[in-house]
Amino acid sequence: MSSMPGLSGAERTTTVVIGAGLPGLAIAAELRRRGVDSITVSGLEAPGSGQASQTAPPQRRDAAGVSSVQERNEILRHLRNYASSHHLDIRNGTAAVQLDKMGAGAADASLHRWAVHTPDGVLLADHIVLTRCARSQLRRMLTDLGISVGQNLVAAMRAIGIYLVGVGELITPTPREVLRQAKVVGQAISAKVYPDSVPSVLTGSFAALPAPL
Repeated sequence: MSSMPGLSGAERTTTVVIGAGLPGLAIAAELRRRGVDSITVSGLEAPGSGQASQTAPPQRRDAAGVSSVQERNEILRHLRNYASSHHLDIRNGTAAVQLDKMGAGAADASLHRWAVHTPDGVLLADHIVLTRCARSQLRRMLTDLGISVGQNLVAAMRAIGIYLVGVGELITPTPREVLRQAKVVGQAISAKVYPDSVPSVLTGSFAALPAPL
């Protein structure tokens, strides 16, 4: 729990994952295997504090067809089983409605704090993972939060503790690309949480998934 004024009843976690679909489950599972706690909620459903709506418009589907759908369903099944057996905190019925920056020391990214407002209360976290936003909307969101964004959007976001998984430019990432992104982001967050030593990866893997062609 946090002792910050006005937020005494807020829940505290290391990472809040916004979006409870395949990308959200993938990063939640990856964080769990790396010993990083997280809470996963549904995607941002409505604007807050004057922010533009952060629900991404429909994106072009990948062109892999039926085989991609089957692979996606297989991966989802494994992720849901992992989430259930490892008691991951997945809140499908709770939507994030607003994201606020709590302030931080400029020289130390680990001091950044984020408040994710939901109908059920406020979640405080050091890291945020977004899985549904379009990049143009991300730029507007960061601008509305008073954060300067240069040419490299991803680098600017990582510097303040926001990461992307499953967010493509014009096309939806394939299921395997989503898993790759989740591993990269999981490693990056783990390195921030455990800067001196990376903990052993915990049990669970995607070993039963179909081998890549």
